[in-house]
Amino acid sequence: MACAKENGTVVSYDLNYRASLWKSHGGPARAREVNRALAPFVDVMIGNEEDFTAALGFEVEGLDASCSNLDPANFKRMIQAALQEFPNFKVVGTTLRNVKSASVNDWGAILYADGAFYGATLRQDLEIYDRVGGGDSFASGLIYAFLAGLGPQAAVEYGAAHGALAMTTPGDTSMATRKEVEALAKGGSARVQR
Repeated sequence: MACAKENGTVVSYDLNYRASLWKSHGGPARAREVNRALAPFVDVMIGNEEDFTAALGFEVEGLDASCSNLDPANFKRMIQAALQEFPNFKVVGTTLRNVKSASVNDWGAILYADGAFYGATLRQDLEIYDRVGGGDSFASGLIYAFLAGLGPQAAVEYGAAHGALAMTTPGDTSMATRKEVEALAKGGSARVQR
């Protein structure tokens, strides 16, 4: 990461905390230590509420045990705290997932970029087929839109749309096409278009 930064490469990092992987390596305390050592090299930080808490130590106020109170204002405060400690973050993206059941979630996202916050369309009662890969698909949609020069609002919409579509198909690899992501990002349905 240090070499990448020295050579002008934009570094993106998905916190992606997994308790089972850190369990035998020191748990959340060690995860925080490792991730806080890496964070100064990151330009684009991505993660959900658990990731920012367990992997970096930033709490989201107002969350209950089931993470059902997803007030974007609380996430913005958490992101602002992260930015104060890590001013090198140019972009911070986080998904907003309210799990109502294994097959129904509310799904959205917020993004900090260029000194402002942007919110994706909140998809209430999104029918989930397989939620594995939703966060990775959010990250890839977000990055795609930035690389395509579409700007932060489009980036958060593409990320949230791609994540939503990925969760309508089995497995952790997205089967969504760019055309499907674009249609959903512009307000279409999350139903697969075949």
